[in-house]
Amino acid sequence: MSQWARPEFTAVERLRGPLAVLRGVTGVGWDEFATIRLDGGEVRHGLVLEADDDLAVVQVLEGTAGIDPARMAVEFAGSPLRIEVGTAWLGRVCGGRGQPRDGGPPVTGPVTAPVAGYPVNPAARLPPSEPVLTGVSVIDELTTVVRGQKLPVFAAPGLPHLELAAQVAAQATAGGEPFCVVFAGMGLTHADAAAVRAALEDRLAAGELVLLLNLAGDPVIERVLTPRVALTVAEHLAFTEGRHVLVVMADMTSYCEALREVSAARGELPARRGYPGYLYSDLASLYERCGRIDGLPGSLTLIPVLTMPAGDITHPVPDLTGYITEGQIVLSPGLHARGIYPPVDALSSLSRLMRRGAGPGRTRDDHLDVAAQTLAALAAARRAGELAELIGEEALSETDRRYSEFERAFEDCLVHQGPGQSRSLDETFRLAWQVLGKLPRRELTMIPADVLDARYPAGGGPAGGPAGADDRAEARP
Repeated sequence: MSQWARPEFTAVERLRGPLAVLRGVTGVGWDEFATIRLDGGEVRHGLVLEADDDLAVVQVLEGTAGIDPARMAVEFAGSPLRIEVGTAWLGRVCGGRGQPRDGGPPVTGPVTAPVAGYPVNPAARLPPSEPVLTGVSVIDELTTVVRGQKLPVFAAPGLPHLELAAQVAAQATAGGEPFCVVFAGMGLTHADAAAVRAALEDRLAAGELVLLLNLAGDPVIERVLTPRVALTVAEHLAFTEGRHVLVVMADMTSYCEALREVSAARGELPARRGYPGYLYSDLASLYERCGRIDGLPGSLTLIPVLTMPAGDITHPVPDLTGYITEGQIVLSPGLHARGIYPPVDALSSLSRLMRRGAGPGRTRDDHLDVAAQTLAALAAARRAGELAELIGEEALSETDRRYSEFERAFEDCLVHQGPGQSRSLDETFRLAWQVLGKLPRRELTMIPADVLDARYPAGGGPAGGPAGADDRAEARP
């Protein structure tokens, strides 16, 4: 049967929140796309959430406000929601469903793809490899993002997670290879959306970015679709067009809140803290769409950004996200209070796949050694700080005081950088060696001697760190 011959159903039993319940429906399946025609010519769209005998529950993407159940007709497409994909998305600003927000025409493409995505054979997945450099020193040195990885950002409310997400999207590169970014903003205020758009304007103008903005006042159902539309667009750019694609999704907590609201409207039994019992599998269906696929070009890297209600990392959203993803970047309220941006807590952050994307032949030969030494020194500095709280800083040994100086230098010089400042990898490691120069050479036990000879010679290394003077000072009786 052609699409023009598909019947329209008008037996709307009731409207409940964003849902329309229809009776007398035949030949309709779960997740089927629907077109809703209202009296007066207005057209809205929906998805089938439930189909049982002659009953169909349709979630209306634009919401049911202003709809008269007696004056609407629903036509089902016979297939799930599909969107046109292609390079025409690059440089465009659209809403959460892909509708233009930049005054341009609707986005078109040579082919269509289902928004739900395609299942990927696990045997066809290739291990993530090669770095995605963000231009943010603390991330590039200590939690390097790897092509094909999923690495979330965890933040307490009030921290600049959205600013960091926009900065990463604006600055990220793949070492000169074809690269683009898909940014999906969910539940943003008008002010936040304007700030994100301003931060990404240059990348938009260069045709290297797809920007999807779902605003807080938009229908909650649209928020559920936004990450799926973003990933569908990104999959085509990566695996068909051969680009390395970075997808940044913020804020996934807003997405999960929308999922909980839709679940409640459907009358489903709630699980932890009112979220649906399938929250884990739903998040996995999004996060597992990234990666590298054997035989296909390009890669898809994912950075989901989420806020932890009350700063609780055991909240269901960060907790389940941590089970699915490969590490985390954690933002620190303490660093933020001190005016450090980005306030990344290096000791709480981790990139489990960092060794696949950093080191000889990928970033720098000394990368992994310097990163390991930096983290070890930060742990020692943390212990020295706890000791100082007990016995007073004046009672600390000279070495412990040096570790305290190291931690302050690390936060002020390496971690702290402007929201619009992009640092090259060489600049990042120049600062890293300068900060390590605050420690006596004998404390740098995780860096090979030949590397120390080249980077940390007596009298001050090429990075400007005070080297031999520290050792001589401690050697005097």
